[in-house]
Amino acid sequence: MAIAPFSVTACDSAGGSPADTADALGDAIAADVGDAALDTNVADTRTPNPALEGTEPATFTVRPGVETITVFGAPAGARLTLYGAGGERLVTMVADTFGQCHFAYLPATYQELDFTETIDSEVIARGGVVPPGDGYVIREDDEVPPLASPEFRVLRVEDHPDPSIYEGQPLQGVHYGLFGISPDEVPYDGFNYIETRDGVLLSAMVRFPDPAIWGDGPWPTVVEYSGYAPSNPDDLDAGSLIATLLGYASVGVNMRGSGCSGGVFDIFSPAQQADGYDVIEVVARQPWALHGEVGMVGISYPGISQLYVAATRPPHLAAITPVSVLADPWQLLWPGGIYNNGFTRQWLDERDREAAPNGQSWTDGRIAAGDAECLAHQQLRNQNIPFEAFFKALDFYPPAAAARSLPLLVPAIDIPVYLSGGFQDEQTGPHFAEMLGDFTSAPIKRFTLYNGRHVDGFSPLAVTRWWEFLELYVAKRLPRMPDFVRELAGPELSKTYDSDNLTFEPDRFADLADGDYAGALARYEAEPDVRVLFENGAGDPEQAAAPAARFEASYSAWPPPQATTRVFYLAPDGALADEAPADEQRERFLFDPAAGATTFFGDNGYHQMQRLWAMDWTQFPAEHALSYLTPPLAEDLVLAGPGWAELWVSSDADALNLQVTLTEVRSDGVEYHVQSGWLRVGHGGVDAEASGEHDVAYTFDEADFTPLTAGTFVATRVPINSVGHAFRAGSRLRVVIATPGRDRGLWEFINPDYGDAVPWQHVAFGGERPSNLHLTVVDGVDVAPGYPPCPGLRGQPCRDYVATPNSPEPD
Repeated sequence: MAIAPFSVTACDSAGGSPADTADALGDAIAADVGDAALDTNVADTRTPNPALEGTEPATFTVRPGVETITVFGAPAGARLTLYGAGGERLVTMVADTFGQCHFAYLPATYQELDFTETIDSEVIARGGVVPPGDGYVIREDDEVPPLASPEFRVLRVEDHPDPSIYEGQPLQGVHYGLFGISPDEVPYDGFNYIETRDGVLLSAMVRFPDPAIWGDGPWPTVVEYSGYAPSNPDDLDAGSLIATLLGYASVGVNMRGSGCSGGVFDIFSPAQQADGYDVIEVVARQPWALHGEVGMVGISYPGISQLYVAATRPPHLAAITPVSVLADPWQLLWPGGIYNNGFTRQWLDERDREAAPNGQSWTDGRIAAGDAECLAHQQLRNQNIPFEAFFKALDFYPPAAAARSLPLLVPAIDIPVYLSGGFQDEQTGPHFAEMLGDFTSAPIKRFTLYNGRHVDGFSPLAVTRWWEFLELYVAKRLPRMPDFVRELAGPELSKTYDSDNLTFEPDRFADLADGDYAGALARYEAEPDVRVLFENGAGDPEQAAAPAARFEASYSAWPPPQATTRVFYLAPDGALADEAPADEQRERFLFDPAAGATTFFGDNGYHQMQRLWAMDWTQFPAEHALSYLTPPLAEDLVLAGPGWAELWVSSDADALNLQVTLTEVRSDGVEYHVQSGWLRVGHGGVDAEASGEHDVAYTFDEADFTPLTAGTFVATRVPINSVGHAFRAGSRLRVVIATPGRDRGLWEFINPDYGDAVPWQHVAFGGERPSNLHLTVVDGVDVAPGYPPCPGLRGQPCRDYVATPNSPEPD
């Protein structure tokens, strides 16, 4: 039986000549332990795959990668079958018009699929990824005899290449200063491609700081890595822009399958994680990278990507600075097991559009300028999966999602971490705070937390500490912000944040001698890990909602170790009491069919950078919510952490989604939103490892879900995400139980479809069913006197308080 030499393509053009043979790739990939070489070919001593019997060598080529396989050069419409090492059929896929086919997801049992055409929810829910391992074969079985590839290996994230593949990739850059690109350079001079371990080329844009200010280099260097447009030569993402103006070389890299990069796009995939490792190692070897190490920067998507990359432990990654991140992608799309039909769905739709062929308009300029790689890479976009439909099919947590769950990955991060985020982040939400205790291997952790919006991590509220951290752990120098930066950048940031007179914090090490880096580092590392900024938006009495805080507190961890649990019980007459009522009572509310699609922006729309948002935080209609309030507080009450509502509930229907919202009702009649939590009732499998003293986490596994029986009361805990909020003496704490919706800015919810029915939902409290609220509180915070203005607190809607009587159960 003759087997043709197995080849691996180095570009994505269909039917193109392979650039490297498998032997060459095998030489470039080495095992982590010892000198044993990793190779995508299977060793000759192994028993041949039975699927090779009676076959002839294939005319197509195969490029295996990290949990992925891509085929090139097959006949259009060819049916290609992936066989496992034992000769079993796993899946059949159809080659596109360019002769390409991409394998990334497998059904639980053999099927023929075309993910680019249709999404079968059962296939998605029951299936998984391509497992790493040896002995795979791809056959074209419609040919007689069948045509087969040689056996090959699918890689793991941990299959690191030999470092030599990183050393022969010089990257060129352009100089970028206060007025843009140097006049004797053009942006395209800084455009490059970085080759990854499986031959995929990633587009990268390199910018150097102004040499007239920062010298000729080497410079401290940072990478910004995402599926947006970080390698666009004509534009900079926020992290790269700020860092470059502050004296850093920046490298913006597009993830595979986006921009001009090759490969197939797959959100937060292990392949993207491995690519990030390779990018860091290539950039760190550039002669202009100070210390032979790099950091990472970025907010949102390029902030999230830092955590995935750092978890792979690139040897030359010095530190990361993620801003406004998520924790678990599935839980962002399905908060509490309820589909987020607002921002997250829209974000996935946008990724689908931008990952399509020529989906990002800036690539047209590259192609028009003769970039053959960028043009060729667009062909493989036909293999991208429609992610919004794909993830919408995952109504329970799939086992394969664990590889993309950051709480499970960040314990591996072993470098310094600076992370900031807002408890009311309108886009990625507050769930990130529940993973802050998982950074168990990071030697230095600095977490800046605040009430606020998605963009606030790069406002003067927090950006000074971000820069300070980069100076200490990437530049490795005493943080000294030049006066000209303060004079020029302050007004620009003020303009960006629709505010006046925003300023950076003063240098915190001004008393140290120039060059006393060791002294600054020692002082910095003696500080607490967590900084909580309270009442962001009320720090400047002259301009409400400007990003400035009124007061702050510091802690060694989150939640604070000294925090305690305060329990309030639902009680008659809409009260929240310190003790449970002796006798059981029941109250009810109607399902609100309009709630899920209603946000607090309403018809005003979302204007991200507008200082004062025009918000329309609507009340639930009469009888459509239950409300419980404490008496006026005798002393200040400061929430600092997550919590939950333990409720006894039933429904007239067989499905129930719950929203629990905390608000502050002030003595001046103003009501402020504080935090919300959600749950699809029936999820009861508590994730013991992820839960703690102050929070409850669910597995969201289908096996742990118990469907609701109409008319039957069940006990359930609705998780409430972390928050830092001060209730002043005289205010009242309110909890509202209702249908999910109305209380978020960009999140919308798909609630149960009851047809024409509007069922009653029931809550029992007291006696044997003591429904209650568990909140994390701290003492010792020096709360600023006086209430903040309404509106004013960033990310938190406010309104005039309106009392809403509860509906008792009829006799």
